[in-house]
Amino acid sequence: MALTRDFRETVQADAKRDPAFRRGLLSDALESLLSGEVTLGKELLRDNINATVGFPKLAAHTKIHVKTLHQMFGPNGNPTASNLFEVVAYLQRAVGVRFEVRSTRAALRTKKLPAPRGTKQAAAVSC
Repeated sequence: MALTRDFRETVQADAKRDPAFRRGLLSDALESLLSGEVTLGKELLRDNINATVGFPKLAAHTKIHVKTLHQMFGPNGNPTASNLFEVVAYLQRAVGVRFEVRSTRAALRTKKLPAPRGTKQAAAVSC
């Protein structure tokens, strides 16, 4: 489903006006990439680029041709890790934020299993 121009303009206006929105947009993009939702992550990064620095300025700072950047974050784009992380590093500086990846323990990882026959206690398994 293609986004309408009005929606994109709204996102760009919100990003230009609100620093917290810019940080949230970048955060959502990175969370999507890390959780395996690559298509969504690329779309959010593209929206973030358009709403903050723009592709020409990003190209000048990363030394990646502007057409290559457009292709990387397009629907069929497949950025290399090196290019992707260079873009993310620049966007973090431009937005004024630094993200860290931390391991968290999900609440669903610890499950109680039914007790084996003949015992009264349940065992716990954690991954």
